[in-house]
Amino acid sequence: MPRTSTSENRRLRGRATRLAVAGTALALAAPVPAAAAVPGEVQAQGGAQVQAQGGAQAAAANPVSLLKYTTKERRDALAYWTTARMKAVGASVDLGPSGPRAKPWRGPALKTVGRLFFVNATGADTWCSATAVKSANKSAVMTAAHCVRRGSSPVNTNMSMVFVPGYSKGQQPHGVFAVRAAVTPRSWENDSVNDMAALIVDAGKDGRKLTDTVGGQAIAFNRPVGGTVSALGYPATRPQRGEELLRCVGTAKKENGAQVIPCDLNGGSSGGPWFADFDTTTGKGVLVSVNSGLDSLAPTKMYGEVLGDTAKKVYDRAQRP
Repeated sequence: MPRTSTSENRRLRGRATRLAVAGTALALAAPVPAAAAVPGEVQAQGGAQVQAQGGAQAAAANPVSLLKYTTKERRDALAYWTTARMKAVGASVDLGPSGPRAKPWRGPALKTVGRLFFVNATGADTWCSATAVKSANKSAVMTAAHCVRRGSSPVNTNMSMVFVPGYSKGQQPHGVFAVRAAVTPRSWENDSVNDMAALIVDAGKDGRKLTDTVGGQAIAFNRPVGGTVSALGYPATRPQRGEELLRCVGTAKKENGAQVIPCDLNGGSSGGPWFADFDTTTGKGVLVSVNSGLDSLAPTKMYGEVLGDTAKKVYDRAQRP
């Protein structure tokens, strides 16, 4: 039985109550050799942070960190996340009843939105939610930074990470994509600020790139907060227990430097998209944030970062090979 814990939901209260269903004990992986790096870019591999060439000063000036997974790690991740394991991790967590605001999505299949499965820093199976977005390399996925690594703890990174777009009740209609690299803000790594991340995924089993397979949602940066937003994700609430996509709808407002909507999606929905201009007949919208935190364990508010200049730099790095 996969090991899971709801302690991630209790870890921080108020603005910073995170939604990943994950344990929180520290676990360090053994260092491995660094891959070739861009000067000034901080990279991590196999859970151990390594400094790229250019020295500490150059790294400090770069606002993004890059976590890379080896070919073997990606191959092992695909083998690890069987259909049975995906279903088992949801069955092992119960965060109470779904709703009343969060309701199952009953519109057209959202091929771009899916579950992000991984093994967290404590060695526990868990998941978040994520979205394929338009990108130059056709391989970028947006999620929350706390779905990649623990905030303010650079060496505590998640492993065996795969993205399953369109996941529904154990079905993987578009395949499973291994995460090749994850880009997070340095401010998250060091200070738990800017809870957003971008992933770069391998091509699928058929050799096709992600957005050639499922399409990609538009994404906006420095967009004024406001208007109607649809927030989606795969929470560990019952009866769905991560097996179905749920949605909240609300008006976005600014609060304490972030944006907030009325929503009771819970753990497991971390990293799920906030869509503005969402067309329920086509399933297309503009991604303006991702699920980041709740106001309490009995949530009435969902928080998301305002995607500004730092978020744009994270996304731009993820558009590269």
